[in-house]
Amino acid sequence: MKKIICPSMMCANYDELKEEVRKLDLAGIDIFHIDIMDGNFVPNFGMGTQDIQCIRKNTKKLIDSHLMIENPGDYIDLFVNLGVDIIYIHPEADKHPTRTLGKIRSAGRQTGIAINPGTSMETIKELLSLVDYVMVMTVNPGFSGQKYLEFVNNKINEIIKLKEYYGFKVMVDGAISPKKVDELSNLGVDGFILGTSALFGKDKDYKTIIEKLKK
Repeated sequence: MKKIICPSMMCANYDELKEEVRKLDLAGIDIFHIDIMDGNFVPNFGMGTQDIQCIRKNTKKLIDSHLMIENPGDYIDLFVNLGVDIIYIHPEADKHPTRTLGKIRSAGRQTGIAINPGTSMETIKELLSLVDYVMVMTVNPGFSGQKYLEFVNNKINEIIKLKEYYGFKVMVDGAISPKKVDELSNLGVDGFILGTSALFGKDKDYKTIIEKLKK
C-alpha cells in the first residue's frame, strides 16, 4: 500500500519557505499540510493566507488545510479561492457540518474531517459517507512537539474497519515518528502528517528521509 506523505508546514523553516516547498516537492512528498488556527477552537494561532499563497505558487502538488477554527463553513470560499485542494473541518466546531462538507464538494474540492483524541466515534459516523479523508489526531491539536497518545489507537482501528465500506482514506496527525509510520501503515493507515518527529529539523535531507519512510 502506498504511503501518503504530508509535511506539516507549520514545522518548516519560515526564513526560507519558498525553498522549503521546492525541496519537499522534489523529495517526493504527496500533500502539503497547512494548519489554520484561530486562537479560539485551539489555544494557538497557525499559518496565514500569505503562507498558503506562497506554497500554492511554488508547487503543483496537492495542498490541504486543516481548519482548527470555529464555524469553518464561513471560510470555505476563502480557502477554495486560495487554491486549497483538500479541506478538513472539526465537526464539533461547526453547527452544520453536513452543510459545510457539501459546500466543499460543490466547490470541486475534497472533503475531510479531523477527529480529536476526545471525540467519540458515535458523533462522527453519520459524516463518513460525505468525506474523502478522515484524519485522526493522535495529540491534542494546536501545538507541535507533543507526545503520541496511545489510547487513540483503538479509534484508529475502528476507523480502518470502516474505510473500505465508505471509501475514505485514513490519515494520522501528531507525533508521527518513523516507527509509528511503520506500525500504523501495517494496520491500514493511508497517510501521515509529518512534523518534527520524523521530517523537520533532522540532519538528513528530505529526499533521503522520505524515501526511507515510503519503503
